[in-house]
Amino acid sequence: MDPTDLLIDLHLRQHRQGPGSDEATQRALALSGLEMGRELKVADIGCGTGASTLVLAGALDADITAIDLFPAFLEELQRRALAAGVADRITCTAASMDDLNFDEGALDAIWSEGAIYNIGFENGIRKWRRFLKPGGTLAVSELTWLTETRPSELTDHWNREYPEVATASDKMHQLEAAGYVPVGYFPLAKACWLDHYYRPIKAALDTFLEWHSDEAIAQDIIDAEKAEITLYERYSDYVSYGFYIARRFDD
Repeated sequence: MDPTDLLIDLHLRQHRQGPGSDEATQRALALSGLEMGRELKVADIGCGTGASTLVLAGALDADITAIDLFPAFLEELQRRALAAGVADRITCTAASMDDLNFDEGALDAIWSEGAIYNIGFENGIRKWRRFLKPGGTLAVSELTWLTETRPSELTDHWNREYPEVATASDKMHQLEAAGYVPVGYFPLAKACWLDHYYRPIKAALDTFLEWHSDEAIAQDIIDAEKAEITLYERYSDYVSYGFYIARRFDD
């Protein structure tokens, strides 16, 4: 089996495919100023199985386009949306986040939790800006250093895995340089990593290995997941996702 298919299978049954929580999504919504009572056009990019999408659909009068590269995630999202009674507000689209098919100025808001790293934060915010209306909202969570200095083991790991990791002040500067006005920021709490992401993944690893015992790479995937979890548990004071909320500057 292709390694990507194995990763999809591991994450498909999880509520979230990355750190976060419904409470964090709701907090970002409050900072965004997006309101009920308006017919909004929203894109949730890199939505996975739709944890954030479902919160948005429950909180806003919005037509939400949920975008993910993997159809299996979108099929699960549709099942969850039907169960939550919000399927009529969500349109699922399988697409790459660097090849979106929106008209310029079509969207009131772009949402993306724990996904923009796939094309890089700076690249993503610049590419997506044209799809927002002037004054439109951008809300993204992004790997962020919480401190100016860190243990070398942690710095070396994330500089190797995601060289764009930086402090919140650096990310704010990138937003301003790309034509946005930052309006809110907060780091995700440790529970967003442990309770809502890592611990559910860890609990699923033995079953995952039973299902894929004939796949040699399955053990490699498990080892990589455990190593990342251990690294976060050891150094959680130094790194998190930062949630950034900004508006497109009307130039």
